[in-house]
Amino acid sequence: MRDFGPASGKGLAWDQVDLGSGIIRVERAWDPKSHQFIAPKSAGGRRRVPVIPILRDLLVDQKLRGDGEGLVWGSTTGGPFNSGAVRRRARSAWAAESLSPIGLHECRHTYASLMIAAGGNAKALSTYMGHANISVTYDLYGHLMPGNEEAAADLLNAYLERAQLNTGFAAVDL
Repeated sequence: MRDFGPASGKGLAWDQVDLGSGIIRVERAWDPKSHQFIAPKSAGGRRRVPVIPILRDLLVDQKLRGDGEGLVWGSTTGGPFNSGAVRRRARSAWAAESLSPIGLHECRHTYASLMIAAGGNAKALSTYMGHANISVTYDLYGHLMPGNEEAAADLLNAYLERAQLNTGFAAVDL
């Protein structure tokens, strides 16, 4: 089993996955104790998460293998797709590839780290992660975001060079 970020895992139901528009709507969570869907912990918990093409392809395959109803991964009734069985299959697949298993929380951090490395917008990432506000995202992941002095100077310099080319004005010597 692969995990691709904040919208995957327990409780993701097919009616929340729009493969046509490439969006996962996180609107509720599965509570394994009460065996029912519950509201997210916060208003930020309700969100829309973009689906990357590789995940879309995997979801299409998954949907074609099943009935397209119920949970994407896992089962509310037990059987081969209950969370324990999925976890055992995932651990077996990781072991076969000599990888250390990680949990869903680590997958969230991996998703956020990869989005930052790819140049993702911090505000959008905050929304995708379901953080209450952007300061949570900055507190957790700010150390991964570009912004050291050299990078800041390079960004400003590149901007001014583009502005000079677009306006035809000569740079001002100070």
